[in-house]
Amino acid sequence: MRQYLLTILMVSGVASFAQKTPYTTSGKKVTVYNTVKETNQRLTPAQGTLSFSEKKQPLETEVSVFVDPTHTFQSVMGFGGAITDASAEVFAKLPKEKQKQLLEAYYDKEKGIGYNLARTTIHSCDFASESYTYVKEGDKELKSFNISHDKKYRIPLIKKAIEAAGGELTLYASPWSPPAFMKSNGSMLKGGKLLPEFYQSWATYYTKFIAAYEKEGIPVWGITIQNEPMATQKWESCIYTGEEERDFLKNYLGPTMHKAGYADKKIIAWDHNRDMLFQRAATVLNDPEAAKYLWGIGYHWYETWNGGSQMFNNLKLVHETFPETNLIFTEGCKEQFKLEKINDWKLGELYGHNLINDFNSGTTAWTDWNILLDETGGPNHVMNLCFAPVHANTKTGELMFTNEYYYIGHFSKFVQKGAKRIACSTSRSAIEATAFLNPDGKTVVIVMNRGEEKVNYFLWINGQATEVESAPHSIQTLVF
Repeated sequence: MRQYLLTILMVSGVASFAQKTPYTTSGKKVTVYNTVKETNQRLTPAQGTLSFSEKKQPLETEVSVFVDPTHTFQSVMGFGGAITDASAEVFAKLPKEKQKQLLEAYYDKEKGIGYNLARTTIHSCDFASESYTYVKEGDKELKSFNISHDKKYRIPLIKKAIEAAGGELTLYASPWSPPAFMKSNGSMLKGGKLLPEFYQSWATYYTKFIAAYEKEGIPVWGITIQNEPMATQKWESCIYTGEEERDFLKNYLGPTMHKAGYADKKIIAWDHNRDMLFQRAATVLNDPEAAKYLWGIGYHWYETWNGGSQMFNNLKLVHETFPETNLIFTEGCKEQFKLEKINDWKLGELYGHNLINDFNSGTTAWTDWNILLDETGGPNHVMNLCFAPVHANTKTGELMFTNEYYYIGHFSKFVQKGAKRIACSTSRSAIEATAFLNPDGKTVVIVMNRGEEKVNYFLWINGQATEVESAPHSIQTLVF
């Protein structure tokens, strides 16, 4: 009966009990990396290492982070950011030495934070200097399809990013809108719907994009069906109900991708906020003919626009209900850019809070929005200006690293591709934490303190513990 129960749990994706040998901390030394407000510490290793000693039962008056590496959950695919037209246009304005600095900062595993994942756009989104497509207006047969626009800025940057990442970068692409002639409102902007007579043309458009990029030497790992399919925006946007997205996937996009020889490319649905995540996931995944084409569900964090809180429970419910389907964070940023707020510590804490809770809720990959923007929070052809982890002053050529960059780095620099999330719990809400077991055998624990007071806590594993200090408004990564 016991073995039967374990098998059921493993199949359901709830947890893996394959590692039955008790985890030992014997001989392990803990290296702590800190990023702390009002200090110079940015991914800075603490002096010396910490050791474990016996601690049987923690006291209720103590703060503890409990970790059990013998219980593993979802695998981690990676971390990254979006290479948009805006990012590429700003990058092209930088001096060569600053271009090199940016590439190393993001993609170098030793000198930077080790991004291995990237998102890009299928023709234009708001973060571009203009709205454009790859075909002439009215070309239903797509005979005029070409990506010459992208060859000026975006494709050169993607190639440099691949090189900086060691020759391998998992890239996926998202459309914001079909061409205007394919839509009910006759515009790429302000919502509208894909007209039924253009379903096949639009499905073929994705395959032509993949073929064109791969001809340029850029492998495309996957696509999302539609960016934010329930948002009518003043920029490029297109509306799909759950049933429309499901039917487009199973009747057009999925079969067209397979027929074109792209059955191995991953397809991601939803690509919108956590608020309606479960309804959209259920609508698509409860249809076996649609579900067979789907790798995962993508999501954003903008459900907080009305002052609410992030809806991590919706994410967890999708993970529990559809454990074989991957969850990928496809976009997030702080909106309404103001240059005087570029050092606001809350920017990084927004990222840390989301990263910790997203992974604890079942996420397998995490992609930030623009990797680089200018001193105005753009360029953006409808002035929807936002923050990025790195901004460039295009007048001076200087790079400005926000603390977003370092908070993301506490994950992306240390959590390896193929890592497994492991059981992790905190005894007090003053700190938040998550933990991973890397393929190389090292354990990574990330702890964040958003409060005004320092917190001393015990990192406790199987009757052994070491005491750690968490400074006010800090994030730390413990590696052992």
